[in-house]
Amino acid sequence: MTVLGHPPSWSCQWLPFLILLLGTGHEPGVEGVTHYKAGDPVILYVNKVGPYHNPQETYHYYQLPVCCPEKIRHKSLSLGEVLDGDRMAESLYEIRFRENVEKRILCHMQLSSAQVEQLRQAIEELYYFEFVVDDLPIRGFVGYMEESGFLPHSHKIGLWTHLDFHLEFHGDRIIFANVSVRDVKPHSLDGLRPDEFLGLTHTYSVRWSETSVERRSDRRRGDDGGFFPRTLEIHWLSIINSMVLVFLLVGFVAVILMRVLRNDLARYNLDEETTSAGSGDDFDQGDNGWKIIHTDVFRFPPYRGLLCAVLGVGAQFLALGTGIIVMALLGMFNVHRHGAINSAAILLYALTCCISGYVSSHFYRQIGGERWVWNIILTTSLFSVPFFLTWSVVNSVHWANGSTQALPATTILLLLTVWLLVGFPLTVIGGIFGKNNASPFDAPCRTKNIAREIPPQPWYKSTLIHMTVGGFLPFSAISVELYYIFATVWGREQYTLYGILFFVFAILLSVGACISIALTYFQLSGEDYRWWWRSVLSVGSTGLFIFLYSVFYYARRSNMSGAVQTVEFFGYSLLTGYVFFLMLGTISFFSSLKFIRYIYVNLKMD
Repeated sequence: MTVLGHPPSWSCQWLPFLILLLGTGHEPGVEGVTHYKAGDPVILYVNKVGPYHNPQETYHYYQLPVCCPEKIRHKSLSLGEVLDGDRMAESLYEIRFRENVEKRILCHMQLSSAQVEQLRQAIEELYYFEFVVDDLPIRGFVGYMEESGFLPHSHKIGLWTHLDFHLEFHGDRIIFANVSVRDVKPHSLDGLRPDEFLGLTHTYSVRWSETSVERRSDRRRGDDGGFFPRTLEIHWLSIINSMVLVFLLVGFVAVILMRVLRNDLARYNLDEETTSAGSGDDFDQGDNGWKIIHTDVFRFPPYRGLLCAVLGVGAQFLALGTGIIVMALLGMFNVHRHGAINSAAILLYALTCCISGYVSSHFYRQIGGERWVWNIILTTSLFSVPFFLTWSVVNSVHWANGSTQALPATTILLLLTVWLLVGFPLTVIGGIFGKNNASPFDAPCRTKNIAREIPPQPWYKSTLIHMTVGGFLPFSAISVELYYIFATVWGREQYTLYGILFFVFAILLSVGACISIALTYFQLSGEDYRWWWRSVLSVGSTGLFIFLYSVFYYARRSNMSGAVQTVEFFGYSLLTGYVFFLMLGTISFFSSLKFIRYIYVNLKMD
């Protein structure tokens, strides 16, 4: 339920376009440390408010009936801050470096019954506020709510009208900032008549203390009285679970499957030498009949343009995901905010569009595709169109509710310009290079003009069973780690274990490749040569399991509610599952293709 009115008009001055091209923007708590002299003014910016359990539902602070200057002046924001829902504005708080303040009056207010009800609803929904001092975010709850007893039942709501700011400095720099209401009594908002006004006096105190910590990054986690929980540690259960699974699968493929293959190749090649050339088609291989379909296994699939587009975009997101994790490992992001990662993801997506164009067009030309222009259009639209449709719905819901997560028109135009001037041209350029550098497919076996009839397949070799097995095993390798990622993106946890994330990402790709090879072998053994799309769907179905997990997380592992948060959660969770489908489908296909080439190159044929 939205309790805020429409935001006041403001004019944000964005950073130059070059900031976007260079990557991440200026992030609170990492850069921009200012040097002060005693008595210098320290600007406190008010930023946003929102329900504690709905991280993506945020509103401008001045949408609440609070102390507000006559003219609101906003701070220039980076692209990452805007995407993170930040809307910083100057406040009435007067803070000077190293000067303590005791109970200074901020403002006097007369609230109508409607404004009091607005505050009551915000407090009941656990609204918290975020301020920024010298690029350090400080957070606290708007008010206090107490539920006690059953008979009689009491429901008390109070507003914090006094804030204690605690700031620590080292030399001429601010190292830490926090806000507290520990020794403050809330002002009751109960018992107000409809025609009555409530008089409030907002006050604040400022206390400075010197610290021996020289840099903000040197402060130990958990020592800063953080508002959000910081409980993520190295989760050995996730690592052990993933390692056991990957060792089992790699061992299965490397030992069992290769042993079977050696026996198959030895038997097939021996039979080829001892039988006549004409008896090869009538030779019954039983369950291991993949030799029989050597004239059909490289028959090009239907919808080859769509297949190549899937492979191209999947390769792009593989590069994008690897790039983001490597940049995080190199310490290029502020782990306590998501704005920098958002900016980097936009930059890398635009730059890696050349990969999708190259891979798609290159393979499309290899398998005999002629309409390469249509293939490029399909490739560039395969993700951008679903993303635009999803974002349009999510952004419209945010805009209708006055949320700061709704992007301003200038930011929308900026992002559209990046795609039109960088992303799309690079896709075309990559497609041209891929088309011109494409060599013939060079299949190890000749393909006959007439397709071989496929025998009836048992139920356990159906597409649905392959998708279930091929999707569940990679998902189980990341299921524990997935909880921590969801708790970071959709909760209040702070993720810093990028080394573990990189390790789990590598395990996910390895498990996907291994299970794809195993499932493809079983399919070919049943004399079913339609492996092209099956290989993509089998492991790509992991994306479906991830989406189903998101439904479970929303219902059982989170306290999210309301239309704004729900639409954003399920919209972007659906896109996340789609991205994993593209990535793992690509890994699965090329692993199967490499495996099939290997076994048929080593097979003696007429």
